[in-house]
Amino acid sequence: MGHDHIRYDILAQDALRSVIRKVLTEVAATARLPGDHHFFITFLTGAPGVRISQHLKSKYAEQMTIVIQHQFWDLKVTDSQFEIGLSFSDTPEKLVIPFNAIRGFYDPSVNFELEFDVPLADEEETEAEITAYPLEAVAKPEDAEAAKGDEKKEGSVVSLDAFRKKQ
Repeated sequence: MGHDHIRYDILAQDALRSVIRKVLTEVAATARLPGDHHFFITFLTGAPGVRISQHLKSKYAEQMTIVIQHQFWDLKVTDSQFEIGLSFSDTPEKLVIPFNAIRGFYDPSVNFELEFDVPLADEEETEAEITAYPLEAVAKPEDAEAAKGDEKKEGSVVSLDAFRKKQ
Protein backbone atom coordinates (compact mmCIF):
# COMPACT_ATOMS: atom_id res chain seq x y z
CA MET A 1 0.00 0.00 0.00
CA GLY A 2 1.30 3.46 -0.90
CA HIS A 3 1.89 6.41 1.39
CA ASP A 4 -1.08 8.80 1.73
CA HIS A 5 0.45 12.10 0.62
CA ILE A 6 -2.99 13.70 0.37
CA ARG A 7 -3.86 12.90 4.04
CA TYR A 8 -7.46 11.86 3.55
CA ASP A 9 -7.77 11.28 7.30
CA ILE A 10 -7.19 14.98 7.99
CA LEU A 11 -9.50 16.07 5.17
CA ALA A 12 -12.28 13.83 6.51
CA GLN A 13 -11.87 15.18 10.04
CA ASP A 14 -11.97 18.77 8.78
CA ALA A 15 -15.11 18.03 6.74
CA LEU A 16 -16.90 16.48 9.70
CA ARG A 17 -15.80 19.26 12.04
CA SER A 18 -17.39 21.67 9.55
CA VAL A 19 -20.73 19.97 10.34
CA ILE A 20 -20.31 21.02 13.98
CA ARG A 21 -19.21 24.51 12.90
CA LYS A 22 -22.26 24.93 10.65
CA VAL A 23 -24.70 23.72 13.31
CA LEU A 24 -23.25 26.03 15.96
CA THR A 25 -23.20 28.95 13.50
CA GLU A 26 -26.92 28.49 12.85
CA VAL A 27 -27.65 28.27 16.58
CA ALA A 28 -25.59 31.43 17.20
CA ALA A 29 -27.56 33.30 14.52
CA THR A 30 -30.92 32.54 16.19
CA ALA A 31 -29.65 32.32 19.80
CA ARG A 32 -31.72 29.18 20.31
CA LEU A 33 -31.75 25.51 19.45
CA PRO A 34 -34.34 24.30 16.93
CA GLY A 35 -36.93 21.75 18.09
CA ASP A 36 -35.65 19.26 20.66
CA HIS A 37 -32.03 19.45 19.52
CA HIS A 38 -29.33 19.74 22.17
CA PHE A 39 -25.65 18.91 22.11
CA PHE A 40 -23.09 17.12 24.24
CA ILE A 41 -19.62 18.30 23.23
CA THR A 42 -16.56 16.58 24.69
CA PHE A 43 -13.23 18.36 24.32
CA LEU A 44 -9.68 18.21 25.62
CA THR A 45 -9.16 20.86 28.28
CA GLY A 46 -5.40 21.00 27.71
CA ALA A 47 -5.53 21.35 23.93
CA PRO A 48 -3.92 24.43 22.35
CA GLY A 49 -6.31 27.38 22.28
CA VAL A 50 -8.77 26.05 24.88
CA ARG A 51 -9.64 28.74 27.41
CA ILE A 52 -11.56 27.78 30.53
CA SER A 53 -11.37 29.00 34.12
CA GLN A 54 -8.70 27.60 36.42
CA HIS A 55 -11.50 26.12 38.55
CA LEU A 56 -12.85 24.08 35.62
CA LYS A 57 -9.33 23.17 34.48
CA SER A 58 -8.49 21.74 37.90
CA LYS A 59 -11.76 19.80 38.02
CA TYR A 60 -11.45 18.52 34.44
CA ALA A 61 -7.70 18.15 33.92
CA GLU A 62 -7.88 16.13 30.67
CA GLN A 63 -11.31 16.48 29.09
CA MET A 64 -14.81 17.65 29.84
CA THR A 65 -18.25 17.41 28.29
CA ILE A 66 -20.52 20.42 28.07
CA VAL A 67 -24.23 20.38 27.31
CA ILE A 68 -25.70 23.08 25.12
CA GLN A 69 -29.43 23.01 25.72
CA HIS A 70 -31.55 25.47 27.68
CA GLN A 71 -29.22 28.06 29.15
CA PHE A 72 -26.30 29.40 27.19
CA TRP A 73 -25.32 32.86 26.02
CA ASP A 74 -22.86 34.76 23.84
CA LEU A 75 -22.29 31.88 21.41
CA LYS A 76 -19.75 33.08 18.84
CA VAL A 77 -18.36 30.86 16.10
CA THR A 78 -15.29 31.41 13.92
CA ASP A 79 -13.60 29.12 11.40
CA SER A 80 -11.33 27.63 14.05
CA GLN A 81 -13.23 27.80 17.37
CA PHE A 82 -16.36 28.72 19.25
CA GLU A 83 -16.92 30.54 22.50
CA ILE A 84 -19.92 30.19 24.74
CA GLY A 85 -21.24 31.26 28.11
CA LEU A 86 -22.51 28.45 30.34
CA SER A 87 -23.39 28.12 34.01
CA PHE A 88 -21.65 25.56 36.24
CA SER A 89 -23.24 25.21 39.71
CA ASP A 90 -24.79 28.67 39.30
CA THR A 91 -21.41 30.17 38.36
CA PRO A 92 -21.28 31.78 34.90
CA GLU A 93 -18.25 30.74 32.84
CA LYS A 94 -16.96 31.70 29.40
CA LEU A 95 -15.36 28.87 27.43
CA VAL A 96 -13.33 29.08 24.23
CA ILE A 97 -13.05 25.74 22.43
CA PRO A 98 -11.13 25.19 19.18
CA PHE A 99 -12.81 22.70 16.85
CA ASN A 100 -9.55 20.70 16.79
CA ALA A 101 -9.91 20.08 20.56
CA ILE A 102 -13.29 18.36 20.16
CA ARG A 103 -13.31 14.61 20.82
CA GLY A 104 -17.05 14.07 20.52
CA PHE A 105 -20.29 15.67 19.42
CA TYR A 106 -23.64 14.06 20.25
CA ASP A 107 -27.20 15.22 19.58
CA PRO A 108 -29.44 12.72 21.42
CA SER A 109 -32.64 14.15 19.94
CA VAL A 110 -31.76 12.54 16.59
CA ASN A 111 -29.20 9.94 17.76
CA PHE A 112 -26.35 11.61 15.87
CA GLU A 113 -22.77 11.31 17.08
CA LEU A 114 -19.32 12.11 15.76
CA GLU A 115 -16.19 10.94 17.56
CA PHE A 116 -12.72 12.22 16.81
CA ASP A 117 -9.57 10.41 17.90
CA VAL A 118 -7.72 13.38 19.37
CA PRO A 119 -4.82 12.13 21.52
CA LEU A 120 -4.46 13.41 25.07
CA ALA A 121 -1.31 15.42 25.71
CA ASP A 122 0.44 12.45 27.36
CA GLU A 123 -0.65 9.89 24.75
CA GLU A 124 1.60 9.02 21.85
CA GLU A 125 0.75 10.77 18.61
CA THR A 126 -1.16 8.30 16.46
CA GLU A 127 -2.86 8.65 13.11
CA ALA A 128 -6.15 10.45 13.52
CA GLU A 129 -9.36 8.56 13.00
CA ILE A 130 -13.03 9.57 12.83
CA THR A 131 -16.05 7.39 13.13
CA ALA A 132 -19.77 8.07 12.89
CA TYR A 133 -21.83 5.64 14.98
CA PRO A 134 -25.52 4.75 14.77
CA LEU A 135 -27.49 4.85 18.04
CA GLU A 136 -27.02 1.13 18.71
CA ALA A 137 -23.24 1.62 18.94
CA VAL A 138 -23.36 4.73 21.13
CA ALA A 139 -23.41 4.69 24.91
CA LYS A 140 -25.90 7.02 26.55
CA PRO A 141 -24.16 10.23 27.76
CA GLU A 142 -24.31 9.19 31.43
CA ASP A 143 -22.67 5.86 30.55
CA ALA A 144 -20.32 7.15 27.87
CA GLU A 145 -17.12 7.36 29.92
CA ALA A 146 -17.68 3.97 31.58
CA ALA A 147 -18.49 2.33 28.25
CA LYS A 148 -15.46 3.73 26.48
CA GLY A 149 -12.98 2.53 29.13
CA ASP A 150 -9.74 1.42 27.57
CA GLU A 151 -11.29 -0.39 24.64
CA LYS A 152 -10.76 0.94 21.13
CA LYS A 153 -13.83 1.09 18.91
CA GLU A 154 -13.46 -0.27 15.43
CA GLY A 155 -13.99 2.29 12.68
CA SER A 156 -16.43 1.86 9.86
CA VAL A 157 -16.44 3.18 6.34
CA VAL A 158 -19.49 5.21 5.39
CA SER A 159 -20.25 5.86 1.74
CA LEU A 160 -20.86 9.53 1.03
CA ASP A 161 -23.48 8.48 -1.55
CA ALA A 162 -25.81 7.72 1.36
CA PHE A 163 -25.89 11.44 2.18
CA ARG A 164 -26.25 12.83 -1.34
CA LYS A 165 -29.60 14.04 -2.64
CA LYS A 166 -31.21 11.66 -5.11
CA GLN A 167 -31.78 13.17 -8.54
